[in-house]
Amino acid sequence: MSRFLTFLMALSLWAGSAAAQDAGLARLIDGRIEDRRFGGTELTLTLSQGVPWRVFTLTEPDRLVLDFAEVDWQGADPADLDQSDRISALRMGLFRPGWSRLVAELAEPMLVQSAGMRVLPDGAGAELTLQLEPGDAERFASTAGPPADPSWVQTRPRARRSVPDPDLPLTIVLDPGHGGIDPGAQRDGVTEADLVLTFALELREVLLRSGDYDVRLTRQGDRFVSLEGRVKYAHEVGADLFISLHADALEEGVAHGAAVYTLAEEASDAASEALAERHDRDDLLAGLDLTGTDDRVAQILMDLARLDNTPRSQALAEHIVAGIDGSLGHVHKDPLRQAAFSVLKSADIPSVLVELGFLSTEQDLRNLQDPVWRSGMARGLRDGIAAWALEDEALSRLRRQ
Repeated sequence: MSRFLTFLMALSLWAGSAAAQDAGLARLIDGRIEDRRFGGTELTLTLSQGVPWRVFTLTEPDRLVLDFAEVDWQGADPADLDQSDRISALRMGLFRPGWSRLVAELAEPMLVQSAGMRVLPDGAGAELTLQLEPGDAERFASTAGPPADPSWVQTRPRARRSVPDPDLPLTIVLDPGHGGIDPGAQRDGVTEADLVLTFALELREVLLRSGDYDVRLTRQGDRFVSLEGRVKYAHEVGADLFISLHADALEEGVAHGAAVYTLAEEASDAASEALAERHDRDDLLAGLDLTGTDDRVAQILMDLARLDNTPRSQALAEHIVAGIDGSLGHVHKDPLRQAAFSVLKSADIPSVLVELGFLSTEQDLRNLQDPVWRSGMARGLRDGIAAWALEDEALSRLRRQ
């Protein structure tokens, strides 16, 4: 266990009551601290919305500290929350402008074994769960201590612009899939890598002509870029949007038309799951193994950051589907899909993967080779991005803290 644990979320999820959103505060809906039957203690807090937070322990006296940005504790009764014999005192409140704190004094040394926040279904808020296990005094002292940056305000992730700035265009990273030693899907001497690169270069020109965007590509030639490298590049250039472009082939069945994917641990269907697995396998075949690159703390950090980012990615997908349908008059019969594509796992950049078509379908292959069809597809993506930016600006006021 490190000297302290810090878990952050990028921005608050748009959830909870209108009053809480307007005030920029999360409200405590419910909570409890209770001893478990088979040892240990569990703390659970239900909030009206997700917020950035962290947890650490201190000595003299031994205590657990939870910081939030920011929770309205009005109406919370420590006596009702604390049902544990291992917690000798509980208090909560504002400890600096914009930041709240909960302090639990420990009757005996307790070690943080796990901590996590999850979004509740149907906009019911977010739930923070923390597991404590008994430990000896020496180990507790070795893991306790204040965070390296006590201010914490400086450690919050950089908030990305939610709308184009007239003086600073929206930065869009286009990610043509595959390349180099990884040609992607192939048919009749045509490779997915070449087709999506051609389209990405044409789409960049369409977006640049609008004057509203700064457009970057993860690759501009036939070269291999790892999945990790693609996401890293988007962060390096300060991307506001990430759009991965593909044209896969299905081993079984027939698929026709464009589909747009967002990130989800569980795929929306078997075909989507197979595509995601093949994308990751292609990276492994190139000599890269991303398994285990995120330690437990880093993974929780990213999961929490996605609480705010996921609705924005989903909205982007919906607008892109509408834009393509409006421009071409046709999309896949089930155009909005989800899967665990590694390239979509950026925690704080709205990201989608666009399947332009399927090389396994004759009509789609002809479309992808037709410059007129590609022009219509590029206009559809442009229109979808523009519509998303307008909506995102309208919603941004409700997301600001």
